[in-house]
Amino acid sequence: MKLRLFTALLLPALPLAAAPDPANAGSANAESAGGGAADAASPAEPAPEPVVREGQVTIDGKAVPYEVTTAKLQLKKKDGTPRASIFHVSYVRSDVDDASGRPVMFAFNGGPGSSAVWLHLGILGPRIISLPGDGTTAPVPPARVVANPHSILDVADLVFVDPVSTGYSRTEKDAKPDEFHGVRGDIESMGDFIRRWITEHKRWESPKFLLGESYGGIRVAGLSEHLQSRYGMSLNGTILLSSLLDFRTLRPGPGDDLIHQVYLPAYTAVAHFHGKLDGDLDELVAAAGEYASGDYLVALARGNAIDPAERRAAAVKLAGFTGLDADLIESLDLRISPSRFRAELLAADDRVVGRFDGRVAWPAVDSATPYPSYDPSYSLAYGAYATAMLSYLGSELGWEEDSPYEILTGEVHPWKWGSENGYVNLSDDLATALRDNPHLRVLVMKGRTDLATPPGGIDHSLRQLLDSPPSALSRIEHVEYAGGHMFYLNPPDLAKARRDLVDFITAEP
Repeated sequence: MKLRLFTALLLPALPLAAAPDPANAGSANAESAGGGAADAASPAEPAPEPVVREGQVTIDGKAVPYEVTTAKLQLKKKDGTPRASIFHVSYVRSDVDDASGRPVMFAFNGGPGSSAVWLHLGILGPRIISLPGDGTTAPVPPARVVANPHSILDVADLVFVDPVSTGYSRTEKDAKPDEFHGVRGDIESMGDFIRRWITEHKRWESPKFLLGESYGGIRVAGLSEHLQSRYGMSLNGTILLSSLLDFRTLRPGPGDDLIHQVYLPAYTAVAHFHGKLDGDLDELVAAAGEYASGDYLVALARGNAIDPAERRAAAVKLAGFTGLDADLIESLDLRISPSRFRAELLAADDRVVGRFDGRVAWPAVDSATPYPSYDPSYSLAYGAYATAMLSYLGSELGWEEDSPYEILTGEVHPWKWGSENGYVNLSDDLATALRDNPHLRVLVMKGRTDLATPPGGIDHSLRQLLDSPPSALSRIEHVEYAGGHMFYLNPPDLAKARRDLVDFITAEP
């Protein structure tokens, strides 16, 4: 894991994509710390019996029968004693004579501290939460699950995995949670789970895919290399959905202005959505990206030595890409934090813009502060997903457990980043996996109005794979969507995401 050194200590472990300003203090969402505390380590008892149910979903006009298994898999030490029980839900198409050659996908959300509920009931699984409109309106409670005609279960079996301390996954007796609460401990434990699941279900001959959302991208990038080097398991595809590889793209440091560059195109997309910019969206976003890596980069590098006329010209240019006032931008030294942008864009209307989806705008709670005190795009989704998941687990899947299901938890913190005096960066792991497996392909899925992990961030990271040959880089595909971090809440994006995933999974090797 590559560490980017810098002069100050790494910021304390914050929720994923949190900028170091008051706006994000204590915030939570589909990918952030929050929720209740996880239970203490449970006794070393046999894992409960799996619960198996039958189901059917219509996808692309065809009935797809499946078997869904809700279970816990015990990770074990070398002496056979249990370390942790990993809760997971797997869907296997049941009308296939020989499943050994059928693709299987392991799906992870991020946080760290998030269960897999968002991918499970938001995009991939055969059941999905019913949301109104374009994903910018909260549903009337209680939220309900319905059939998902955009599931990819027709082309791949699915395994949704809750890392240790999330969902119902817990450590066993004598195991310490912090063994799993860190970049490398997390990758190793999830790699052990995948190996065990593949072995127990006799799926070594199956094409294998990983999908990670948000911090899940860090996880699957690391797993892509780890599964190869540790177990000789070569993957067919790794999917990075609203992900990052390098935390430097999210957290500014003294003299490090990369975050301001990579966020600019996302600001442009959000401002255009809210009618603050006129013109063709594609052209504006492309121009913002070009400016960010060109003249804007030069202006930022000049720091306090910048000529006043050049400073003013840059502020005016940025105003044309962000919809913000040039005087405000100049007062911010040309450096617009994501939280300040969210507070300022619609301040005249007394509304605050969402962090996970900049299309969402709700009333500002305290307009006197320069940073938003909450994220409306998180508020829109959390309650709906929490209610629907708990109902689905009990009513349809038949799983009952006394301990709380941790949709989100802060119990994984402090997270062991393993990057003292540096930034976590898994780009090298992904590059190594591409190098050592000439058949591995990567799909990068990005939401334009994502102000948590903006598309420009992962674009920058992948451009820095300088040692990767063209043959490896040619196996990285990019697709964009109109929505934000969870772009699949927007129905057109959900339909497009299915097409993109099916094309990726079924492509000829």
